[in-house]
Amino acid sequence: MGRSASVFQALLVFLITIIETQWSSVSGMYCADMASTVYRPHSVTITEFGAVGDGVTLNTKAFQNAIFYLNSFADKGGAQLFVPAGRWLTGGFSLISHLTLSLDKDAVIIGSPHSSDWPVIDPLPSYGRGRELPGGRHQSLIFGSHLTDVIITDSSTNVCISHCYVRNGDDVIVIKSGWDEYGISFAQPSSNISISNITGETGGGAGIAIGSEMSGGISEVRAEGLRIVNSLHGIRIKTAPGRGGYVRNVYIANVSMHNVSMAIRINGNYGEHPDNNYDRNALPIISNITIQNVVGVDVGVAGILEGIEGDNFSSICISNVSLSVQSRHPWNCSLIQGYSNSVTPESCEQLRTDCEETSICYDGGSSLAVGSRASIHNKPSANILLNSLLQLVSL
Repeated sequence: MGRSASVFQALLVFLITIIETQWSSVSGMYCADMASTVYRPHSVTITEFGAVGDGVTLNTKAFQNAIFYLNSFADKGGAQLFVPAGRWLTGGFSLISHLTLSLDKDAVIIGSPHSSDWPVIDPLPSYGRGRELPGGRHQSLIFGSHLTDVIITDSSTNVCISHCYVRNGDDVIVIKSGWDEYGISFAQPSSNISISNITGETGGGAGIAIGSEMSGGISEVRAEGLRIVNSLHGIRIKTAPGRGGYVRNVYIANVSMHNVSMAIRINGNYGEHPDNNYDRNALPIISNITIQNVVGVDVGVAGILEGIEGDNFSSICISNVSLSVQSRHPWNCSLIQGYSNSVTPESCEQLRTDCEETSICYDGGSSLAVGSRASIHNKPSANILLNSLLQLVSL
């Protein structure tokens, strides 16, 4: 028994090494439609506005003046601001719509270390209670240690996140869309989000998370080519009664995990509320969630999936998942409905309807039957290895 487990884990490590290479080569193609290299009919170089790239001269005014000038081309096809090779010290400046900020491969924009070079902005309305921090805040650099959520997409559309390495203390990438009645009232969903080629390490959160603030709705999310290591959760969806809204049409595929406490977590009773004015009858709708092509070693628990009483989460599809799990009870599911195929260890009873036969599972672009197992974009060798590994373990 012990030898079989060791063989399984060794083969799984080998499999992860092989297919991570394949997955990284095909992931990210869905960002191609959001290419940043949009042609701009007007272009200027930052040096035309007096900037000096010596790492010492402060160039805040140069950036601000250049962007102010380029704003005049917003209705004429937009413009490009080119930053040549050098080290460009600056304070705060704001980007505008219809602008491409293009950097030479040897260009580095350096933030000023002096707080006086960063403008004080008015505080935003607060959802919170019990903590008051009056006055403005200085804009700061995106830098630090022991960070919590790092990449946050909130009430945004047409977003591409690709080729990032993040090490932090909470969720690596999290998608949100407003909190309880405020998110419902604002009604600005997050949609059309592409995530690819991400390596994340987080001791207190998930590699990719959705919610729990999702009251404006979240849909059309595609995440591929994720490598999650030394983390609490791999994939997590969180919500609660009172949120309202929806999470639907989510496709997460080609994921490798190592030393993750829980591979998949769906929680219908997560988090607090901003105040007591939320509608307790506003139940979130969670549906059309597909997770496929996942391999992992040193995983504590495969998954805990919990819906809400009177509000079952539906069409949860899990396929081609192979995890080396430490727990004797790898799955715990309640108040959910879904399908599974080729899952090791065997998925919970609520997911044991074979998705090849009966399910309608979201594939990242449309809802269709998963009739060919989980393909890896016409790269079959990873599936062959995975199926061979599963057959070997069953011997």
